[in-house]
Amino acid sequence: MATNKKITALYERLSRDDEMVGDSNSIINQKKMLEDYANKNGYTNILHFTDDGYSGGSFERPAWKKLIEGVENNIIDTVIVKDMSRVGRDYLQVGFYTEVMFREKGVHFIAVANSVDSNKTESAEFAPFLNIMNEWYIRDTSKKIKTVLKSRGLEGGHHTSNHAIYGYRKDKDNPSKWIIDEEAAEVVRRIFQMSLEGNGPYQIAKILTEEKVERPSYYLAQRGMGNYISNYNSTEPYLWRGTTISNILSRPEYMGHTVNFRTYKESYKSHKSKKTSKDEWVIFENTQEAIIDEETFNTVQKLRKTIRRTDSVGIANPLTGLVYCADCGAKMYNHRGKAGFKRDWLGRKTDKRRPLKDEYICSTYNLARGNFEEKCSSHYIRSEVVNKLVLDTIREVSEYVKLNEEEFIKKVYRASKEQQEKTSKLLKKRLAKEEKRISEINSLIRKLYEDNVSGKLSNKHFDMMLKDFETEQTALEKSIEQTKDTLRDFEEDSIRADKFIALVKKYTDFSELTTQMINEFVDKIVVHEGKWKNCERTQEIEIYLNFIGKFEMPKKEPTKEELEELEKLRKKREKKREYNYRYMKKVKDRIEAEGICEEMQGKRVTQTGET
Repeated sequence: MATNKKITALYERLSRDDEMVGDSNSIINQKKMLEDYANKNGYTNILHFTDDGYSGGSFERPAWKKLIEGVENNIIDTVIVKDMSRVGRDYLQVGFYTEVMFREKGVHFIAVANSVDSNKTESAEFAPFLNIMNEWYIRDTSKKIKTVLKSRGLEGGHHTSNHAIYGYRKDKDNPSKWIIDEEAAEVVRRIFQMSLEGNGPYQIAKILTEEKVERPSYYLAQRGMGNYISNYNSTEPYLWRGTTISNILSRPEYMGHTVNFRTYKESYKSHKSKKTSKDEWVIFENTQEAIIDEETFNTVQKLRKTIRRTDSVGIANPLTGLVYCADCGAKMYNHRGKAGFKRDWLGRKTDKRRPLKDEYICSTYNLARGNFEEKCSSHYIRSEVVNKLVLDTIREVSEYVKLNEEEFIKKVYRASKEQQEKTSKLLKKRLAKEEKRISEINSLIRKLYEDNVSGKLSNKHFDMMLKDFETEQTALEKSIEQTKDTLRDFEEDSIRADKFIALVKKYTDFSELTTQMINEFVDKIVVHEGKWKNCERTQEIEIYLNFIGKFEMPKKEPTKEELEELEKLRKKREKKREYNYRYMKKVKDRIEAEGICEEMQGKRVTQTGET
């Protein structure tokens, strides 16, 4: 019998898993049982501490934390629970509280159903075994839950995430199904549209913040959805982050797909989720209505691979990342500069204005030149020229498609089929060779094991040779899978003309080349080195369009007007060359007459002597 003025803490806990066991663990039954025990044994000044819906694997429970605070402040001297599992199911933590803290603070601990009483040595000795058994229970439960979630996640009809992402919400009639939340979906569509227009994640975030669009965490929390219902910053409802935009732009779910197993936890004791690598994701296509179409999503992913930075001239050139050197295959660098005054060939400033500099140069050549090396060549071309060629190509092909849709489909099909037949033959040949080599490796590995068992091959050499064979086998298997995927693509998607036609019909105005037009139409631009002939520079530019590649327009004879225009252009160039020749001769004669060269040479000699 015991009476005291300090608090007698009656602790009750119930988790969701415990609810399935039956009514014996209910909070009401636990309270009644503990009150009866306290009254029968003379414990007074009782106070209930109750955690309803909290797992025993974690000690981040509000009532338990208050109880521990009372123990630390010496206002609680007795703690009574139904059984050891109510305290928790982590045997190390439970042991710390019951065997260390409570003893140091002089707290009397009782687990009624287990007959554990800290004042009775023989009963307390059995407590550690009960704690281990309780942890085994939660470990086993965790495994079962993981197995169930894994099974559901692999079926394809369920999302393994607890909440729908921004832009979707769970269907009330079927929580496993996501339906479009139109208000948020409109923002998602706009984010993808702004990306197509050449805006980066931080630029998009700035625009949305300035326009006071509710950020996802705030939007979802205000509507009782998402992971941050009770943990979000309500003082900054409109502050978007670049990382938030990047996350939205990278989610395949917006194409209507289910993506399971994005995250995992090291163990049931860990509350921190870790990201799973993309190759471990399980994706099921077309499981809900799409917010973003596949072409838009893929175009945005391609754009995000190239970093576009603003400079003193302004926003980045929209062609950046699309222009390639024809000889070395490297991307070409965009060089830009503000307008200024020209200088003559001696470096002296003139009164003539220099226009805005905007050009592309091979990156291999540019980097090598900085290290005083000679690699590739400049492949110099002005952005203005590329822009005009791209616009002309898009306009010509689009006009041809609108006027000759059936002929266009046949032409693309023929070109695609010819290329596929050549590629397919090579791929099948390589596939047969790789599959034969894998069969040979399997035979060699079996032979290795036999030689190792019989003693003909040492363990050291066996391990070394086995590792080499397995490495080669893994590389071959990966190559075979990629080859099969390519062949499968040929069979399933031999014609993409219909997608290009849909893209053409999307546009009604081809008078100006916009950033979005570049991003949606252009796959890549290949620039060849310029060639000089008869004092004229010519340069080949190959423009590859999305879905159809390099499209060869039907050849047509130039009209009389076009021939006359070409003749005028030729005469104009001839006249300009003659003028340049006479001008340079005059400059040279003037320099020689005035002795400018000798004067400059003298200055150089004087400066060298002074140095």
